[in-house]
Amino acid sequence: MPRVIVLDPLAQQGLDLLDEAEGIEYDVRTGLKGDELREALTQYEGAIVRSGVKLTADVLEGNRRLKAIVRAGVGTDNIDLKAATRLGIVVMNTPAGNTLSTAEHTLALMLAMARNIAPAYQSLIEGRWDRKKYMGTQLADKTLGIVGLGRIGQAVAARARAFEMRVLGYDPFVSTERAKELGIETVASVDDLLPEVDFLTVHTPLTSETRSLIGAKQIARLKPGARLINCARGGIYDEAALVEGMKSGRIAGVALDVYSEEPCTDSPLFGMPGVVATPHLGASTEEAQSNVAVEGAQLLIEYLTRGTIRHAVNTTPLDPKTLAGLRGFLDVAYRLGLLHAQMSSGALERCRLLFRGEVAQKDTRLLCSAFAAGLLEHALDEPVNIVNVQLLLEERGICLEEQTSTEKGDFSSLIVAESYTDEGSYLAAGTLFGNSLVRLVRVGPYRLEAYLDGTLLIFTHEDVPGIIGNVGTIFGRHGVNIAQMAVGRERAGGDAIGVLNLDGRPPQEAIDEMLAQPHIRSATVVELPAAGERPAWMVG
Repeated sequence: MPRVIVLDPLAQQGLDLLDEAEGIEYDVRTGLKGDELREALTQYEGAIVRSGVKLTADVLEGNRRLKAIVRAGVGTDNIDLKAATRLGIVVMNTPAGNTLSTAEHTLALMLAMARNIAPAYQSLIEGRWDRKKYMGTQLADKTLGIVGLGRIGQAVAARARAFEMRVLGYDPFVSTERAKELGIETVASVDDLLPEVDFLTVHTPLTSETRSLIGAKQIARLKPGARLINCARGGIYDEAALVEGMKSGRIAGVALDVYSEEPCTDSPLFGMPGVVATPHLGASTEEAQSNVAVEGAQLLIEYLTRGTIRHAVNTTPLDPKTLAGLRGFLDVAYRLGLLHAQMSSGALERCRLLFRGEVAQKDTRLLCSAFAAGLLEHALDEPVNIVNVQLLLEERGICLEEQTSTEKGDFSSLIVAESYTDEGSYLAAGTLFGNSLVRLVRVGPYRLEAYLDGTLLIFTHEDVPGIIGNVGTIFGRHGVNIAQMAVGRERAGGDAIGVLNLDGRPPQEAIDEMLAQPHIRSATVVELPAAGERPAWMVG
């Protein structure tokens, strides 16, 4: 009989489902750590966690009994996915359970900030009747800017429109047509959004690209008197810059539910006029806790009793033999997706993949999913893999087209990926040398051969003497080592492209110095996994 361990407090509705499930026993054992946790996990087939317990590689090491872990919530940062995958443990999450509660909390903070609810109530507690002191502003006819139009961002937009607000949105991974269906006007960049909005809210994951997304420079671009809300992830707003913006009067209000360091009980923002803050309550509703508990219990029951897998964050539908024969091309497609996500600009409308040569006889449907997984990996605040990515594309109105040709060209196999946005298109092609050597062989009209791993610097320039030497000199001056270099051009003296593999990310000063050179047109840093490093769902 399968046994389940509940490692974090779980709403009673979820426990009731486990009680009612035939053929399953469960125990609630919270607060376990270290050796005690490791030993406990060897006694169960399934585990349910929230965010409290940490299932690290050393805790899972050597476990031959555990078959599935369910995270009752979205984030799986507290679970070592690679370790779980190597041990054959399925990891599932409940991505939709917190959506409405977080969206409602965003609106609650917006209203509380706009109408001075907290200080007005405090004045009554202190025996004062200060009606004139707490003049507020209405939401109707104001402009709300939303950065990130996933499930929560879309739910916020729907509720803001009910308040008769104009809604502007930025998310390069939501098509313009899909945004129109939702009543959202899209903009090309965050910078374009800032001068237009009265209220700004963010609903993105915290990544290297979104950390301090809104800092001093961005606050300076805001309409004077704008108000900012964050119920997503601490660190997306630069909290020090928020303090200065409030002091200068550039922004009229700040509403925070999340912080760069949590728990947070001491912040210079706390107590400032115009600030309202809560201790990470976005998902703290009875309904949200019940939803994730019920869904989490259902996922585990279905898997242990019927083998059904839903909302998996680390599994592949391939058997080990098939995966071994396809893994190299999955890696090519996945890395091309990561490249496109960082190189294409504008709102993504559709993608087209061409599989040519021997790869056209593989399972190209899965290769398309691998590309899409790379494309969306850093754009969403939930794990992405080849199991769930097609649904995620559909939710964002992005079409993925597939073409095949068994005719061989310069390579025995070639994957060509082209993405189309409202600003144009971007094309890149990759191939596989041997069983595992992933190579970038085309960027736009340029043919070349570059390593598709690690830190890349891709720059366009005029094909004149001295360009490569100047770039090398600049990077040498800034202590940046060039590991590999590839160049491509259409004709001598025309336009050209360079791809450098670097030992580390170059400082912005080095990029600025490059761009100051008269014949260099553009330079973009792209971060890819190291050679041989693969996502958990590809390990198998």
